[in-house]
Amino acid sequence: MLFWILVALLTAAVAAVLLLPLMRAAEPLPSRHSHDIEVYRDQLGELARDREAGLIGSEEAELARAEIARRMLAASAADQAVAERTPKRLLSNRLAQAFIFLCLPAVGLCLYLTTGSPGVPAQPLAARLADPGDDVNILIAKAENHLALNPQDGAGWDLLAPIYMRHGRVDDAVAAYDRAIRLLGPTPARMGGYAEALVAQAGGLVTSEAQNALQKALALDPDDPRSAFYLALGLKQEGKHTEALAAFRKLAESSPADAPWLSLVNQHIAELAAAPAGPGPAAPGNPAPGDIAAAEQMNAGDRQAMIRGMVDSLASRLKEDPANLEGWMRLIRSYVVLDQRDRAKIALHDGLRAFPETGEQGKQLLALARELGIDAGGEAE
Repeated sequence: MLFWILVALLTAAVAAVLLLPLMRAAEPLPSRHSHDIEVYRDQLGELARDREAGLIGSEEAELARAEIARRMLAASAADQAVAERTPKRLLSNRLAQAFIFLCLPAVGLCLYLTTGSPGVPAQPLAARLADPGDDVNILIAKAENHLALNPQDGAGWDLLAPIYMRHGRVDDAVAAYDRAIRLLGPTPARMGGYAEALVAQAGGLVTSEAQNALQKALALDPDDPRSAFYLALGLKQEGKHTEALAAFRKLAESSPADAPWLSLVNQHIAELAAAPAGPGPAAPGNPAPGDIAAAEQMNAGDRQAMIRGMVDSLASRLKEDPANLEGWMRLIRSYVVLDQRDRAKIALHDGLRAFPETGEQGKQLLALARELGIDAGGEAE
């Protein structure tokens, strides 16, 4: 009922705004010919006074009286024509007023009944937060409201952090993981998730802060594959190809045969095995060691600008050499971090052209898209 009351009030307000100028226009305005007639009458009176005072001759007075009378008749005829047109103008204004007052609300109501959902019950925010159903955004808002009132609830931060990551809210994920670790203490899952969020925040760079978190995760669980993978990736980014190759091979040997990350690990092994000895140039899509060191010394704005430049460079390299699964995955995740989800979707489709979704690598790209909340469209059919 409150909704319909508000609709009625808004409709009345809009109608009043539209009717006001029409009501003003409907009021009859004084004709300029009426003023002329009054002037001519005053001239006749003044002419009579001049005749009595002997200031003008009788013949001249008659001529002047005849001229004033002629002008008065012409003004009277014009005034009469204006008066005859006034009812027509008033009628058109009345019709316009009736249209605004009756037809516009009726048209709006019909459109709402046709395209709207009048039968849906009201859903105030409090009620939606109390019963969010399958709406993930409402679930996140509910959790955030709870944590705003209970900031020491470590379990809440622990639950919210990976949800933030899946929805591309990387900065929020870093903060949530940090709060959960401070309140509940480190675990392999928390430290690994925190490190992964730091890597995503840095645009794919395994920074020293992320490496510290990964090493703590491995100290708690030496068999944690996520921490082992990112530490090996950090070695590769630093140009330590021998150590990185050994780390990736160790991870491949300890992984199950059907592990989803195994194909990506094998790709790194193949790249490192084919790379020449020595530091050499960075692999396509990988930052140089100097880039990592420079990024750690920058403020947030400069780091973001550097990340954008590296992402653009990675996108250009992938156009020239699309057979780089890790590059496509890093590019898609980087676009999400930069809040460029449209470009992330385009990168996903480009990557699926290089790695069809029927293959294992294409399935990894689709899994990443689902994790980040990217609609793969017809590619996933």
